Amino acid sequence: MAKILVTGGAGYIGSVLVPMLLNEGHEVVVLDNFMYRQNSLLDCCNSKKLTIVRGDTRNEKLIDWLFYDHSIEFVFPLAAIVGAPACDQNPITSATINVNGVMEVSQQRLTNKKWFPKIIFPNTNSGYGIGQEGAYCTEDSPLNPISLYGRQKVEAEKMVLKTGNAVVLRLATVFGISPRMRLDLLVNDFVFRAVNDRFVVLFEAHFRRNFIHIRDVARAFMHCMENFETMKNQAYNVGLSDANLSKLELCQEIKKQVPGFYFHEAEIGQDPDKRNYIVSNQKIEATGFKPQHSLQDGIAELIKGYQIVRNNKYTNT
Repeated sequence: MAKILVTGGAGYIGSVLVPMLLNEGHEVVVLDNFMYRQNSLLDCCNSKKLTIVRGDTRNEKLIDWLFYDHSIEFVFPLAAIVGAPACDQNPITSATINVNGVMEVSQQRLTNKKWFPKIIFPNTNSGYGIGQEGAYCTEDSPLNPISLYGRQKVEAEKMVLKTGNAVVLRLATVFGISPRMRLDLLVNDFVFRAVNDRFVVLFEAHFRRNFIHIRDVARAFMHCMENFETMKNQAYNVGLSDANLSKLELCQEIKKQVPGFYFHEAEIGQDPDKRNYIVSNQKIEATGFKPQHSLQDGIAELIKGYQIVRNNKYTNT
């Protein structure tokens, strides 16, 4: 069993991934500053294999202390200011966390010649920006991020791959229930509106995205651990191959489970998020990874979850 450092381990993805790792018998060290006052890992505190460190990835002395005995085998740098609006609100903070914070943990690989921690880094496929009409974005497609968040994550990806001991996952838009819930993600947001407001107004409803369930994201990290040597030093798109959907098509899927949901495409107005692309996930599928949770499963899960979550405070902005 491996010893794994998960930065941002109490966040949206981390609070699903960490319990999975513990259940598999791994030793997990979570570094998180708990900036959203979340208590998402309380149910894991009975595990003797879990260590919680309250701190910041930008703290050089703290990072050196965590790595001092060279016992950490894998690093999952999840700590980030996530999403274009959050980064636009805090451009300096996001740069120091999304780029410099990742550099702190990845530099351990470069400065320790006899010790090689393996890095599995989550990027976003929003780095593709605006794709060509009808053409799938593959891992060889040019990266052309159109947001500050996208540019920071692309910069961090390049830095991580330079270590020579990393796998990069370019994640589709994630959806699903997490102990550290987020409503500022497209599927999560639209289902919340369908359940609570019963309507949504769409701007540029033809814009397309790819989607992936949060539990499949966690499974992708574990798949990379198990197949690290054959997958390392490459990037992989991670999404549902049958879920390259426009916003209009997404709403149609939600309406199948929330019949009273009304959506209207505005003739005037623009979506500030200009991302529009379809993505191929064939590369990671060729390694044996297949998602287990469909978009329809995730919508059903969210509908149930929103009987519990009644307010919209669960965002990154």
